[in-house]
Amino acid sequence: MSIERRYSDYNKYLRSIYGQRVQKITVDTGLGCPNRDGTLASGGCIYCNSRGSGSGLFNKGLSINEQIEMGRRAMIRRYKASKFLVYFQSYTNTYTSCDNMKRMYDEALSVPGMVGMAIGTRSDCVDEEKLDLIAAYAREYLVWVEYGLQSVHDSTLKRINRGHDFESFKTAAALSRERGINVCAHVILGLPGEDRAMMLETARVLGELGIDGVKLHLLYVVKGTPLEVMWKNGAYHCLEQREYVDILCDFLELLPKSVIIQRVTGDPHPEELAAPAWSMERNETFKMIQETMASRDSFQGKRFSK
Repeated sequence: MSIERRYSDYNKYLRSIYGQRVQKITVDTGLGCPNRDGTLASGGCIYCNSRGSGSGLFNKGLSINEQIEMGRRAMIRRYKASKFLVYFQSYTNTYTSCDNMKRMYDEALSVPGMVGMAIGTRSDCVDEEKLDLIAAYAREYLVWVEYGLQSVHDSTLKRINRGHDFESFKTAAALSRERGINVCAHVILGLPGEDRAMMLETARVLGELGIDGVKLHLLYVVKGTPLEVMWKNGAYHCLEQREYVDILCDFLELLPKSVIIQRVTGDPHPEELAAPAWSMERNETFKMIQETMASRDSFQGKRFSK
């Protein structure tokens, strides 16, 4: 028997809006990142892979519509889905002109059954003009902007070479929400130099900001990154599976129930992973989270206070 999730689950949220399962289809737009192309001085986040979390399909010559059609066929076959969200995941999907953003979004949303989109980006790659454009789609579609925050601590953001500070995120989140755009913050647990108290402080601060969603990730070590060098030299130690689960459950307790939890663990590429090996045990980690919350009578918002 499955265990009832004790947090505001993303799939349940989508079902409450559309009355049925909605499947997310990821696309790779081939856009770059100012933290990797030399625009910023920091030289890229220390954990990022060469594809910017993308599939590489754009570089193989597949258009947005071709990528969506591949994903759409698979979702129909596997889940009999008829409604979809397009997820612009790889790199920074507002790091281009408004004209190109409009072209990309129009192309994706023209696909039958597409009810909305999620746009992965950085807080330093949006402005009022770009957010006005995105907000125009929110009048007809479900629209989320997903900002890679990772931590509210500027010392950590500097250590991981994020290239922007927490104030940048706060500004972008406020500008987005006042335009009716849903805001999701990506947070990484286990960043170098952060202890449990610092990670939970990120939860408290995000809870007070009134954002709409959170994606939680484990920091895993990708081959060929500066983080791998740190790990090999003993300068970085990965969280253990039990440790991650316990911190994540504490994190959820500090968020208000209104925050939609879009993800509770990462999904590394097997060929890229250096450590920890347990991060490949996604189903086991997910099960441990549900069982831990049930066993200690934990639930999202249990310790949230304004």
